Amino acid sequence: MFGGGITWLYRLLAGMKDEDGRVTIPGYYDGIDLEDVQDVLGNVPDDPSVINRTIGIAEPDKVGRYYQEALQYPSLNVRGMQSAWVGDQVRTIVPDMATASIDIRLIPESDPDRLKGLVREYIRQQGYYVIDRDPTGEERLTYPRIAKFETGGATLPFRTDIQSGIGIWLTDAVGRGMDREPVLIRIMGGTVPIAPFINSLDVPAVIVPLVNPDNNQHAPDENLRIWNFTNGIQVFLSIMTR
Repeated sequence: MFGGGITWLYRLLAGMKDEDGRVTIPGYYDGIDLEDVQDVLGNVPDDPSVINRTIGIAEPDKVGRYYQEALQYPSLNVRGMQSAWVGDQVRTIVPDMATASIDIRLIPESDPDRLKGLVREYIRQQGYYVIDRDPTGEERLTYPRIAKFETGGATLPFRTDIQSGIGIWLTDAVGRGMDREPVLIRIMGGTVPIAPFINSLDVPAVIVPLVNPDNNQHAPDENLRIWNFTNGIQVFLSIMTR
């Protein structure tokens, strides 16, 4: 972001969501219909109070009416911002630019190029001159608001129907290994780069999470409890021999 610096960047990003945390960019949630999957989503035994206490929040955004429903929508997350200096390095200067990194979590109904295009168009509609490189000196004198918009690759999502043949088979195999009914989650919030294999081989895939909820995945002190490890061996033995 050039010209207005960090203040304009704050305003631009804040305008991308409403007070409930839902994305305001037109068309962002198009193609999503959850009417026929409410039973599956509602059967996941999430405890909102435990989730809030673990994360340290009073309440979550209201993208969905509850956690599992929220996972069925593509996200738009500001994962980092940078401009000038703060803390011990603070300086009495006005920064000439500000940078933000945005993360979009996909679902099967969302096309990554389409969503990135919607974000770019939203920025343009707010009065910005949008380019994919640093502006020239002449451009900086011509346009009061300039946004350099760069995008990277996308890890495509996947989802296998729980009621499909592989879904029913796996439910039975995991249930035998755990000696109880497993929790069936329609789609998770993580990124697993397996979609190219699924699409190329035209085969279904499923994920069997076995980690403890407080494992701090991808963060400092990432951990796995011994029980989850030994239980995982038992579960996968049941899957492989079913």
